[in-house]
Amino acid sequence: MRGLPEAPSLETLVARHGVAFKWWALAVVGLATIAAVLATSSFNVAVPALGRDFGMGQDQVQWAVTGFLAALTVAMLPTPWLLDRVGFRRLFLSANLLLALSSVAGALADGFPFLVAMRILQGIAAGLLQPLPMLVVMRLFPPGGQGRAHGMLGFGIVLAPAIAPSIAGVLLDRFGWPSIFLMSLPFCVVAGVLGLYLLPRHEPSPGHRFDWLGVAILCAASLLAIDFIASLRGHGLLAPRTLALLGLSVLCALAFVRHARRASAPIVSLELFAERSFAMAALVTVVYGFGLYASTYLIPVFLQSALGYDATYAGLALLPSGILLAVAIPLAGALTDRYSPRWITVWGLALFGLSFVLFAWRGGEISYAEVIAFSLLGRLGLGLTVPALMVATMARVAPALMGQASMVSNYTRQLGGVLGVAVVAVFVEWRAAVEGAGTGGLFQAYAQAFLLLALSFAVAVAFAMRMRPRTDPMR
Repeated sequence: MRGLPEAPSLETLVARHGVAFKWWALAVVGLATIAAVLATSSFNVAVPALGRDFGMGQDQVQWAVTGFLAALTVAMLPTPWLLDRVGFRRLFLSANLLLALSSVAGALADGFPFLVAMRILQGIAAGLLQPLPMLVVMRLFPPGGQGRAHGMLGFGIVLAPAIAPSIAGVLLDRFGWPSIFLMSLPFCVVAGVLGLYLLPRHEPSPGHRFDWLGVAILCAASLLAIDFIASLRGHGLLAPRTLALLGLSVLCALAFVRHARRASAPIVSLELFAERSFAMAALVTVVYGFGLYASTYLIPVFLQSALGYDATYAGLALLPSGILLAVAIPLAGALTDRYSPRWITVWGLALFGLSFVLFAWRGGEISYAEVIAFSLLGRLGLGLTVPALMVATMARVAPALMGQASMVSNYTRQLGGVLGVAVVAVFVEWRAAVEGAGTGGLFQAYAQAFLLLALSFAVAVAFAMRMRPRTDPMR
C-alpha cells in the first residue's frame, strides 16, 4: 500500500521497544476491540428512540441489536483461517477500517433497513476483531503473567460497555441516535494509526483449504436459532413454523458434529472439547454471554420504558458500576495468577446473578439509588469473572489450536449474547401482554425478565464448578 509505512518485523519491534512491546501490541489491539464493544453495547440506549422515530415495537427494533450480534457471531468463524492466509496485521487493519467506515455510514442512515445493514457491517468487523486480543496474550505473555494481561485487556473491553450507556445517553438526548454510531470512530482512528507502526508483518502461509461447508452449517444453525426465538413471539411455541425452526437448528448442530468428525481441517476441531476444562468453560461462556448482553440491553430499556427516565439518566445509572469495574478487573487478573480461576469464576457469576434477583425483588418500586447499588454488585461479579474465565478457557489448549480456541471462546460468548438479547426482548413483550395493559403489568414483565437472567447465571455457576484449570488447588 503506497504512502503507508513499511510493516516492521517482530524482531525489529522487540529490539526497538524491549519488554514493553507486548504491552504496546496489547494496547493497540485492545483499542480496536473497545471500538467493537462500544458498537455492541452503546446502541441499547437508542432502542426506545429508534422505536419512536421509525414507528416500531421493541420486538422489531431489537433487530438493530440482534442483527449486529448475529453478524458478529458468524464473522468470528473464518478468523483462524484468515490469520493464516493474510496475517494478523492485515486482518486487524482491514477489520478496523471496515468498522470505521460502517460507523460513519450508519450515522448517515435515513431508513431503518439501511441502518440495520450498517449494523450488520459493523458486526462483521467486530467479529473479526474480537478474537485477536486473546491471541496477543497467549503468544506474547508467559503463563504466569497472562492473568494480569487479561485483566488489563478486560479493563478496557468490559469497562467500555459499562460506561457506554452513560455517554450514549448524553449523546442521544443532545444529538439523536446517529451520534451513537460515531462513538467507536475515535478508537478506530487511533488503533489504525498505531497499528501501522506497532504490529509486525506476517508472511501468509498456504495452510489448509477453508472449511466452507462447516462455516455454512454453523451460520445456518446460528441464524435458525435466532429466528426461532423471534418466532416464539410472533407465532407461539407450538406453531409449525416455530417447531420447524427449532428442529432445523438442532439438525444443523448435529450435522456440524458429523462434518467435523470427517473433515480433515474443520473450522472447529472437536479435539478442543475433549478437554473437560475447555468444554465446561465453553458452556459457561455461552450462558455468561446470554446474561451479560441481555442485561446490558435490558437495564437501560427498563429505566426508560418502565421507570420513565430519559436516556441521560438511564445511562448515568450505570456509570458508578463502570468505575468499580475499572478497579475490579485488574485486581481480579492478579488474583487469577495466584488462585484458582475456577473458584474466582464461580464467585463472580454468583454475584452477577444475585444482582438480577435484587432487580426482580424490587421491581417497579426500585429507586434510582437501588439501580446504582444493584448494578455495582453485578459489575463487581463481572470484574471477577472476566480474566478468570479467559485463563480457565485457554489453560490446557494445545498451541496448535490456540487460534481456534480463541475464536470458539468469543463465538460462544457472542452466540449466547445474541440469543440473550433476542430472548429478553421477546420475553418482555410476551409477559407484558400476558400480565395485561398498564404500568403494573409492564413492571411484572421486567421483573420476570430479571429472574430469567438470574436463572441463567445459576446454570453458568453449575458449569463453572466442573472446570478444572491448571494449578487448581481445590480440584
